[in-house]
Amino acid sequence: MEVRDPRKTILDKIQTVRDSQEDRGTVSFPKFQHDSSLYLPASEETREMEFARNLVRVKGKFIYCLNRTELVQALKTLFQEERWKKVFCSESIAGDLIARSGITYTSDYEAVMDNEVAVTGCEYLIARTGSIMVSSAQGSGRRVFGHTPVHIVIGKSSQLVDEISDALTGIKNNYSDMPSQVSLITGPSRTADIEKTLVLGAHGPRDLYVFLLKDR
Repeated sequence: MEVRDPRKTILDKIQTVRDSQEDRGTVSFPKFQHDSSLYLPASEETREMEFARNLVRVKGKFIYCLNRTELVQALKTLFQEERWKKVFCSESIAGDLIARSGITYTSDYEAVMDNEVAVTGCEYLIARTGSIMVSSAQGSGRRVFGHTPVHIVIGKSSQLVDEISDALTGIKNNYSDMPSQVSLITGPSRTADIEKTLVLGAHGPRDLYVFLLKDR
């Protein structure tokens, strides 16, 4: 029986979704995702697949990584392809991963708007809507999520939940005091106010990448 590469399975299904959307934009995926011989257990496929499909529907970009080594290589490949130089990151776990990729970054909060890319973690990933829940408690500050042209989110499969209500319950359980700001990010910033033409990056990042690290 043929066993397929899980990322190729995910990408093939996402391509089907993209082909069915009349108003879709171009979404590219790093070629290295098709090269691994590791496989995603069927019991874990549904929630990750749902999140991936819904993220791509709102023009986000999805990269699935089976371990930290693969994630580091994925980041390195993406940054080499896009040639980004000005990178902001102030969260220790995300900073460690991009540093291991050989990427130089700054954590100077005052200079965040001068950077091309912001790399952050997240609180939760919501499968039903393809949304990312973030909060002011993460250490990135309030402006980071909306002031660079590109936002890269590093999430874990253990942070996937079905509904927004599940994520809010998790936030309440994780903090003795609710963070002063809790936000949902659903795809890149967009507007269709002018002649009903969709424009990405109108009020924030024009590109949103989610790197999903398998940790369960």
